Amino acid sequence: MPVSYAITYSQSPGFMHAVVTGRNTPETVIAYMNAIREECTRRDCFRVLVEEKLEGPRLDEMEIFSLISEGSSNALGFFDALAFVDEQQDFEIVKFAETVAVNRGIPVAVFSSVADAENWIRHRSDDRSGQDIFTGGSDAD
Repeated sequence: MPVSYAITYSQSPGFMHAVVTGRNTPETVIAYMNAIREECTRRDCFRVLVEEKLEGPRLDEMEIFSLISEGSSNALGFFDALAFVDEQQDFEIVKFAETVAVNRGIPVAVFSSVADAENWIRHRSDDRSGQDIFTGGSDAD
């Protein structure tokens, strides 16, 4: 089955915003991440906000773990900051995905809103030893 997705890119000061639509499958995630990497290279912009608007059942923890484990070699040292927003995602699963990626050295954070992701990506330190990771999932502390 061919992978069907679409990406709309826009440039913001200091980062690229990619809105991804299509079916929520591991193949789609692999394909769109490869396309985003190519666009980053073309634009010479390695801070990316990915707004995922995929349709269909959510990926389970094993699929997510597998995708991140296999894809982390392509992302390691490539991105300066990678923010993900998926308003429909289960918060526990996206926190799991964030933890797996951060443990592999990827400068990533997940958010429940575009505004929180934009704030993080604009203010994230370039110093990778101090990953200013936080999420916009809850204000109740």
